[in-house]
Amino acid sequence: MFMAAFLRASRKSLLSFCGIQFSHGQHSSLNCSKFICQFSRTHASEATQKSPFESNILRILRNEIEYQSDYAPPHPPVTQFNTFMVEDRPGEQWITLRRKFGSDEHIKIEATMFDGSITVPKSSDENIGEDVRLHISVLVDIWKGQGNEFLEFVCSAWPNSLEIQKVYILRNDGSPAQPYMVPNVKDLNSGFRDGLNEFLKTRGINDELSSFLHEFMMNKDRTEAIEWLRKIQSFIEN
Repeated sequence: MFMAAFLRASRKSLLSFCGIQFSHGQHSSLNCSKFICQFSRTHASEATQKSPFESNILRILRNEIEYQSDYAPPHPPVTQFNTFMVEDRPGEQWITLRRKFGSDEHIKIEATMFDGSITVPKSSDENIGEDVRLHISVLVDIWKGQGNEFLEFVCSAWPNSLEIQKVYILRNDGSPAQPYMVPNVKDLNSGFRDGLNEFLKTRGINDELSSFLHEFMMNKDRTEAIEWLRKIQSFIEN
């Protein structure tokens, strides 16, 4: 409302000025044009000028983007890990890995970005304190041919280990194949747990994969953070 009133008042003053010039001779049209150009330049400059608060935010954003890009610059995400094809999802919180095993078995892995952590004692006897171990949630879906059921493993990926939490038998629509409360794998017989781990290891789903996911997500986290900062900067600048 204030801006509209300001513009109306400015236009009224401008027309009044032009009218006075028209009444004083043949150069009035040129004088009016010069005034309009000067008026437009002045107020266009005022419209694009940032407040001290916005200017300070932009300065901080530029410094942070420069620091993040120089201190630990992210690299282009890899597209393959061993026999898995890796599909990054820019702007999203997870990635997908795919591969075939044997003649008709399909494997799809979906992994989140870091979604939790635990503290553990430092491994060195000389250091007193705790280390933080970041956690990644992993879903492993395995199916054969055009079958209407698949196995789903719910896993935890730690920096140097992969742990199976639960195993489901699901239909293609994601519903359970049978109404059974699935137990935690850690509560099952150790021989059965070892069998499940070996089943995944033969398909390349192991501790090495877990380490790769942590390295990939560290890089993705930096990439996403820098892109987020750039979007905020662009919004404030424009």
